[in-house]
Amino acid sequence: MRTLFLTAVFCLLITPLSAAEITGRVFLAVHEDGQPPEDQPGVAEVLVSNGREVVRTDAEGRYRLPVNDDMDVFVIQPAGYRLLMDERGLPRMHVSYKREGSPSLRFGGLPPGELPESLDFALRRVDGDDGETSCAVVGDPQTYSNQELSWFRDSAVRTLINAGLGPDDCVIYLGDVVGDDLDLLDRLFRLGAQAGAPQWPVIGNHDLDFDATRPEDSADSWRARALPAYYAFELGGAMFVALNNVVYPCGEEDTVRPGREFCAGESPAYNGRVPQQQVDWLAALLDELPAAQRVILLHHVPLVSFSDADRPQHLTDNAADIHALLEGRPALSLSGHTHTLENHDPGQWFDGWESHVGVGPLPFRHIVVGAASGGWWLGDLDLDGIPMALQRMGAPKGVLMLDLADGEYRERYLATDDTGERQQWVSFNTPDFRRWYQALDEWMAQAVDERDPVPPVSQHDLDDKQMVTPVDLADGVYLSVNVWLGSASTRVRAQVNGGNWQTLERTQAGQGEASHRGAMFVDPKAVARKATSARRAVVSRSGNERAQGFEAFRGRRYQGVPGPQDRRMPDRNVHLWQWRLPPDLGEGIHRIDVETTDRHGEVITETVLLEVVEARPPRFWRHEMWE
Repeated sequence: MRTLFLTAVFCLLITPLSAAEITGRVFLAVHEDGQPPEDQPGVAEVLVSNGREVVRTDAEGRYRLPVNDDMDVFVIQPAGYRLLMDERGLPRMHVSYKREGSPSLRFGGLPPGELPESLDFALRRVDGDDGETSCAVVGDPQTYSNQELSWFRDSAVRTLINAGLGPDDCVIYLGDVVGDDLDLLDRLFRLGAQAGAPQWPVIGNHDLDFDATRPEDSADSWRARALPAYYAFELGGAMFVALNNVVYPCGEEDTVRPGREFCAGESPAYNGRVPQQQVDWLAALLDELPAAQRVILLHHVPLVSFSDADRPQHLTDNAADIHALLEGRPALSLSGHTHTLENHDPGQWFDGWESHVGVGPLPFRHIVVGAASGGWWLGDLDLDGIPMALQRMGAPKGVLMLDLADGEYRERYLATDDTGERQQWVSFNTPDFRRWYQALDEWMAQAVDERDPVPPVSQHDLDDKQMVTPVDLADGVYLSVNVWLGSASTRVRAQVNGGNWQTLERTQAGQGEASHRGAMFVDPKAVARKATSARRAVVSRSGNERAQGFEAFRGRRYQGVPGPQDRRMPDRNVHLWQWRLPPDLGEGIHRIDVETTDRHGEVITETVLLEVVEARPPRFWRHEMWE
């Protein structure tokens, strides 16, 4: 039998098996493609699963699994080996089988399937040390159109190519790979494959079949076009476990916890939860792993998050159960969904976690990795013609890099715009900024169809934040440092004119408190930049109506008077540090040096200038001098 390189599209091309079991072989691909697997050596002790049971191959590389009517049969890439890739850079690691096929779905779903006489998986051996690797972790590309996919190509994919990844590294997508149009997946994977590393996509709430009427069918088109809805692979000494924690449409089972009334409404909705079958599968997988091996969870909806601690739909209902399964193991949780960067140390927790999902202080690190689309591809265009799209707490769009060595890891962030090597914004929170913020925030709180379409203020109404008066200092001027990947372990300090170092205080301690909100708890630099999107007012006489202003999401129009980038003002931040400047700081130009040290000891330094003046000089051109 010819070697089977596995994706769902081959299910109808293979010989049916009537038995209640599926058998196959995991073999070492030492010959050219197309050579029979029985002529190549088997690989023993490799984990293979049907999404319920997890078994190991015997000495000849053979396995046997029960057949279910709806299942993914997949091999779990073992240490020292790599799966072969298809032309899109996806591992050939599974067959999706649905005996009756999917119901009628917009994007096709799965056809009625038959299983082969032998389901075989090919591996290649890794040359050299397999203990070190790098993975680019990409959150929420969320491309709703080919235009946005081109922006993803010229920002995130360009960054991935420059990262120097190779065939023994990886690219991980943490859901919302596309924005509801699953026909875009093929182009996105082909573009991402140019980075040269295998790609491991995880499903998100914008990758579903939204016309499915049962959760059992909602990932079918994804399974046909990408990978299983949940799976695992070993790399860099760690076991990566991809979960599908988006239940759509959610229903009675999701209303057990309070605050999920949306799951009982007339309109279908999704909820964050790991279904019981996956929980059981995860338990079976963990039983096969050494207790000391690091487990890295990959999932779209965070188990918990700071940005949406008060919105249970965007947390994972049974997060505490997942924590319990991993008790005593070294672990890491990586997620997307919120379009924020959040790096939560063990022991951190915020108000809302306990009441919504039963989680207190974290047992291990949880990172929300940010979004490759940033703030949903909104905002003005940068020098490359790509939306700046700052994220909800001010970080630029980007990707998280995870460098692994024998299960230990270091995280770092790569912005995918033109910010270069920067890792933070340094700014000043002034009385003028706070008044300006309050006016804009009150306007945005009004109903869109009731408020004046022209905002009360824009970025241009904001005075120079690096020029203050003694009156401003008396009212409170704060050095503000937004460290994009900052955590409780981050240390920030500053000195004025070479004087004593002053320690900045993190505005959120992460000791069970609620999020602090308002002008005192946001990054002035990022908020000011997000306050005005002049791209709305870009018009032409081309006759192309869709070229006026711009589109986002599912073709929603953004046209007319320039206004804030997002639908709401940023009102909280988990990675912000502040220090109040001395009220008696004298007049003159002051040099302020900022030093940020992350949990790995990496140091970032930056210098800003602050002018203290008796009274602000005229801001604009002095016409009176020429009249």
